[in-house]
Amino acid sequence: MSSETLAKPAAAAEEAAPPRLVPRRHLGQWAAALVVLVLLGFALSSIMRNEAFQWDVVGAYFTSTAVLRGLWLTLWLTAVVMGLGFALGTLLAAARLSANPVLKSVSWGYVWLFRSVPILVQLLFWFNIGALYPHILGVKTVNLFGPVTVAVVGLTLHEAAYAAEVVRGGILSVDRGQIEAAQALGLSRWQRWWRIVLPQAMRSIVPPAANMLIGTLKGTSIVSVIAVQDLLYSAQLIYHRTYQVIPLLMVATLWYVIVTSVLSVGQYYVERHYARGAERTR
Repeated sequence: MSSETLAKPAAAAEEAAPPRLVPRRHLGQWAAALVVLVLLGFALSSIMRNEAFQWDVVGAYFTSTAVLRGLWLTLWLTAVVMGLGFALGTLLAAARLSANPVLKSVSWGYVWLFRSVPILVQLLFWFNIGALYPHILGVKTVNLFGPVTVAVVGLTLHEAAYAAEVVRGGILSVDRGQIEAAQALGLSRWQRWWRIVLPQAMRSIVPPAANMLIGTLKGTSIVSVIAVQDLLYSAQLIYHRTYQVIPLLMVATLWYVIVTSVLSVGQYYVERHYARGAERTR
């Protein structure tokens, strides 16, 4: 057999082989990433080496009794407000989606009103409820609500308006055909909502709800204006006495960052739980 005969199958095999793919080199992206890392390093070094932050004072007050007590009240307020806010918001969302025009109008009006008025104004109104209505059902309202109660009521009513829209958007994201299929299978209304609508709606509800949770955590700092001794107010009480403003603000900031980071990790796992069976990439 001649050499030309042997060379033909080899040449044909080379022509039939798929071309070798060479990944594109993103030199610009790597250069930009290097620049960003260098800038972040300089910023972190500047913060850590800046004596004005008084890191020794930050460490001394970071786990002090007053700060931890304020942190606990902040966490308690966040949990209570989110729980009550979403409970009321779910009722408002159900009313908004109902066929009753009165319920729909009342729900829409509630959301419109409480989203239009700043939360600080709402808290001040509730704090001065005694000046607006001295008596309600025969009960004197002067000093009826303490600062913590005012914070819970004001923040809950405010968060409920946003929670209603989050829940409503999640329910509307479920394809109508899913509900019709459940009806065809003979599932009851409760079974349809619990087994079909809610699991799918949670995929759309969890991300904005987690944002609301983190926003509520940080937003509780506004209750310091009505003398609620949350995390920020506790830090303010200390630096009003010691005049160490920057390190005490850093104490509050670090605690907010830590708690927010923990909540973000929890959000990731909750989203992954409700994304099971979905064809989207997490």
